[in-house]
Parts: sequence; C-alpha cells; structure tokens
Amino acid sequence: MRDGSNWDVIIIGGGPAGFFAAIRCAELNPKLSVLILEKASQTLGKVLISGGGRCNVTHACFDAAQLVNFYPRGGNELRGAFARFQPADTVKWFEERGVKLKAEADNRMFPVTDSSETIAGCLREAAKNTGVRVLTGANVLGVEKNSQGRFNLKVGNESRDLHLQTKKLLIATGGGAKSREIIKSLGHSIVEPAPSLFTFNVKDKRIDGLAGVAVDDVTLKMDALAQRGAMLITHWGLSGPVVLRLSAWGARALFEKNYRATLRVNWLGDSSIEKTLEVLTRNKEWKENARKKVAINPAFSQIPLRLWKQLTDFAGDKNWADLSKADLRKLAEELSAGEFAIQGKGQFKDEFVTCGGVNLREVDFKTMQSRTIENLFFAGEVLDIDGITGGFNFQSAWTTGWLAGSAMAR
Repeated sequence: MRDGSNWDVIIIGGGPAGFFAAIRCAELNPKLSVLILEKASQTLGKVLISGGGRCNVTHACFDAAQLVNFYPRGGNELRGAFARFQPADTVKWFEERGVKLKAEADNRMFPVTDSSETIAGCLREAAKNTGVRVLTGANVLGVEKNSQGRFNLKVGNESRDLHLQTKKLLIATGGGAKSREIIKSLGHSIVEPAPSLFTFNVKDKRIDGLAGVAVDDVTLKMDALAQRGAMLITHWGLSGPVVLRLSAWGARALFEKNYRATLRVNWLGDSSIEKTLEVLTRNKEWKENARKKVAINPAFSQIPLRLWKQLTDFAGDKNWADLSKADLRKLAEELSAGEFAIQGKGQFKDEFVTCGGVNLREVDFKTMQSRTIENLFFAGEVLDIDGITGGFNFQSAWTTGWLAGSAMAR
C-alpha cells in the first residue's frame, strides 16, 4: 500500500463490527474507497473461535423491546438501534449471501454448517465483492484530525510506518490499551474496561472433587443480583450459563471487589428454605424413608447423588429418622441458601468479553457518530456495551456496524 494514500473511509478493526460496517458502506455507495486495518495477521479472529468454533451468530429473539434485557450495559441505547437492525435482519443478511442459520433449543443461532469458517468466509467474500480493501498486520500508532477536517493515521506495517488519510474514520477495535489511548487523544472519555462473562473460582469442601457434575435449575444470588439456570461444577469452582450471566450483570461490582464476594446458591431452583424444610420433614416421617441413610437417599431427584452426599456430610452416618429439627433446618438452608465464597475469576474458554469502553453518552446511536467529532464513528466492542452469553455480543456488533456503515455511506 502506498504511503500517504487518501481514503474516503478507514475502519480500524477487522472484526465483526468492522467488516459489517465496511460491507454496508461499500454496498450503499460503491464509489467510496473503503479500507479495513487489522492489527493481527488474520481478520475475524473472534468469529473463528466463538461458540467452540461454530460461531454463535445471534439469538432468536426478534422483539427489540425484549432483546435489550439481555444487555447489562448498553440496553437503553440499543433499543432504537435494534428497531432498525435486529436478529431477524441478521438472519436475512446472511441468508441472502448463501449462509443459512439455525436456532437451537436455547435460541442460540448458528450456521447450519456448524462451522465459524462459514461466517468468516461469507464476510470476507462480501467485503471483496464490494471492493473493500483489507490490510492485516496494520498496527495503528496514532490518529490526528488535521485542519482540513480529515484524519491522519500513522500505521506500523511490515517494519515500516505508513501515513494514511481519510475523510471518515470508524473505530471498531476490541478496546485494547492502544485503542483507548487513541480515543482519549481525540477527546473522548472511556469507561475503564473490566472483564465480563467469566467463571467463579470457589474452593469449598462441599464441591471438592465434583468436577463435571451439573445441576439443571439453580438460582444464584450475589448482593441484589439474581440469576437462574444450569450450573456446572469445575476443577476451579463454578461455571455454566447461570454463572456467566451473573458474572455479566455483576461485572463492575466484582471488579471493584477484586473478585471477592459471597455467593448464595439455591440448588433447588426457586424453592424457599421453608418449602424445602417442609419436604425434608415429610421425607423423615415417611415410613419407607425413615430408616434409610440420608447420604445415599436424596430427598430431591434433581440433585446428583455425588453432590447430595457432600451437601449432607454434616449429618454423618445418620438415618432420616435420626435427624433433629436443627439438622433438618441446616439441610434446608444448605439446599436453598448455601453460601459459597467467590475467591477470584476464571476465563470463559477463549472468548473474552469486557464491559467498559467509549462513553455511550458521547455517541449518536442513530448513526454511531461521535457527538463531539464530526466523521468519527464507533461500533462493536469498543463501546461500553456488553451482553450475556448466547449471541448477544455479536448482535450488538452487527447492529452498530450496520448503522455506522449506513451513515458513512452518505
């Protein structure tokens, strides 16, 4: 690429938002020269690893008002954006380009090929067909706006620096330190990033040695937050959909507490302590159960036997008939409101989502343009937006990228 070249549109970030914006912009206005700059050696890295290599493209929630409830941060701002481009539009967009999506039982949507390469290939082909240029290994070192209102970019590439210029600039990076530095240098404020979507490190004898044990319906509470769903015990603590959702909603609070908090676990879904105690009392009084060992005769079928044995360890080798009222209450509290200490966080596989980013008050969500700097746009993860697991983070990337691309084409 020629040093000093001028472009109509430059997009920093070759991820889902960047590609979607570039394609939309070039399709609407083929006369524009559009360039994507990607720091890594290949584009669409997160697309390729998402969903265990299957790519959870979006979620089958087609009501914009309901969709925003899956975003711990950014939901209000996305309400109008989703009215213009939502999951149904994402499905249509890919199908028009030969990629059919399917919805699974939990409403997560994947390509029918079950391969993220299908999605990455579709985006790359669409970019190529619309004339979008892509430069990989392009590390943006600095951005300035000159007196003519254009943006000057200094780009490190192949052991040499390039100086590029553009009329319109979209920042669609992953929110790394260098990106934050550039955004601040342009006059925008940043909500400092913190991890979201992570597992909990918990060391406790009640779950020790139970890695792989799953419970389908668990309610977790932490301070004023609560989530319900399936949970998995791991070598390092607790994981599964309910943990990931709670980590997303509690991301900022846990960050401020250095990932130390008390987690209350209801292994029985929504069963209160009193309701659980009532069931346990009946179990003790039933003739067929009274002389059976507590540890090997669970009162609740939804709790796996290995877990039940460790939750009832305090009762020793007692039969049901030998449990005192105090024993029964302790067991009811253990089952419906057991307290566990979160002692740190793990990482959710290879996928890493953060809360934090460009302050949303400084962005016009009709166009994704900066409210303070003309012709500067933002999309995707660089914004202070994050959703829970299930395809919601990709959907915000598609939507904000589509809106930015539409605006830049004008």
